[in-house]
Amino acid sequence: MLVIGPQGQQLGIMNRDAALKAAADENLDLLCVAPNANPPVCKILDYGKHRFEMQKKQREAKKNQHVVGIKEVQLTPQIGDHDLQVKVKGARGFLEDGNKVKVALRYRGRQLAHQENGVDTMEKFIAMVEDLATVEKRPLLEGKLLIAILASKVKK
Repeated sequence: MLVIGPQGQQLGIMNRDAALKAAADENLDLLCVAPNANPPVCKILDYGKHRFEMQKKQREAKKNQHVVGIKEVQLTPQIGDHDLQVKVKGARGFLEDGNKVKVALRYRGRQLAHQENGVDTMEKFIAMVEDLATVEKRPLLEGKLLIAILASKVKK
């Protein structure tokens, strides 16, 4: 195996016993960093310190990641203008936080006979939030629901 010293210098190719003895002489541990290489690469280091540094990097990466959630806004075909503006305000808040928004427009009873009212309402809603969102999935009728998914342009 190829052995790398504690300061990063190459100590050369050694057998396992010689590498373990070299690590013991330094009061450090022998860690195999590339077991699939030919020959395998091992490094002499303080394993406790190495493990702490790796956990620190993982915590830092976890802190910096942002999970994108899907928030839902429900509408009806005959929604009033003020009610629509309230729904738009809520959706804009979700989009500013970097979330996706699922817009679901529910048809009831005979409203399915006049689907154009729902499509117009959905298009009006999308037009009101188009500065913050891109349409990820166009409005599509699934049963009694007209569903569209909007993705945020804001990166958090």
